[in-house]
Amino acid sequence: MANDAIKPLALTLGEPAGIGPDITIAAWLRRRELNLPVFYLLGDEAFIVRRAKALEKALGADIRIASVSPSEAAATFTEALPVVATGVRATAEPGKPDESSAQAALASIRQAVGDVRAGRASAVVTNPIAKSVLYRAGFRHPGHTEFLAELAATDGRVPQPVMMLWSPRLAVVPVTIHVSLRDALVQLTSELIVSTVRIAASELKSRFGIDRPRIAISGLNPHAGEDGSLGHEEQTVIAPALKVLRNDGIEARGPLPADTMFHEAARATYDCAVCMYHDQALIPIKTVAFDDAVNVTLGLPFIRTSPDHGTAFDIAGTAKANPASLIAALKLASRMAAAQS
Repeated sequence: MANDAIKPLALTLGEPAGIGPDITIAAWLRRRELNLPVFYLLGDEAFIVRRAKALEKALGADIRIASVSPSEAAATFTEALPVVATGVRATAEPGKPDESSAQAALASIRQAVGDVRAGRASAVVTNPIAKSVLYRAGFRHPGHTEFLAELAATDGRVPQPVMMLWSPRLAVVPVTIHVSLRDALVQLTSELIVSTVRIAASELKSRFGIDRPRIAISGLNPHAGEDGSLGHEEQTVIAPALKVLRNDGIEARGPLPADTMFHEAARATYDCAVCMYHDQALIPIKTVAFDDAVNVTLGLPFIRTSPDHGTAFDIAGTAKANPASLIAALKLASRMAAAQS
């Protein structure tokens, strides 16, 4: 199994009606084959047992569940999926979120963060949530990333979360995240670019082991603005940020036309691509690494990774969900924890 010196990973339940429980079980069943790091699932044991029983025939496996504390997870992991109770019931059926869904998902996230900050776990790995379900229950954050930043606050100071999508073939960071394109243009500033790239460069060193990260920075407009004929943001917003970053000693190159940044030869010239808005970053990585891309939140005082996909209500409970992205998220979280230990 994985390095015994590393604390187990705290894996959240995600949306109970989604595929989070399914891919968790499927990943655990491959623990020996893939030498997976030890993890425990935070949730309602009775709920997990029900889902496991429903999946056993389709998966062709005897699925054992054990209720444990975080310190007992490593001793249990080989023989049973360790489940740490949150004390919040989950009653949703596959594909059918109910009134228990939001609180079960949020309790799992809160407890996972508490465990890693208390030293009981080495990192947080989050299963997919359904934001629409959370919004109906009063959730006020744009997404997982922003909620985790609030949970990471110290002395009332909320850190700046930076979303990275990582795969062995490509790593990308969007400067603006879960906002409309219109709002992204308003939010985009030189200061935001600088702070985002500083965080990405720092964590590529400390948590990914890259001594001198090479950062490729996209333009905003087509053809990176064509010297101002297709837009001025490259000259007035991005270029000033690049000057500051280079003065910091960060190897930052750009602004580059986004349409020529992501072919194979271009990807070999940088360690991370920083893009100006969500889809500019996520379309290329989901094209080249749809099954094994991992969502990583940088800028937090703890490690957080997540599968790069949604809840897939239509296949929940069918054993059809692919656990590849969760497996990649677990492995990357363990690697990052080892790098900083």
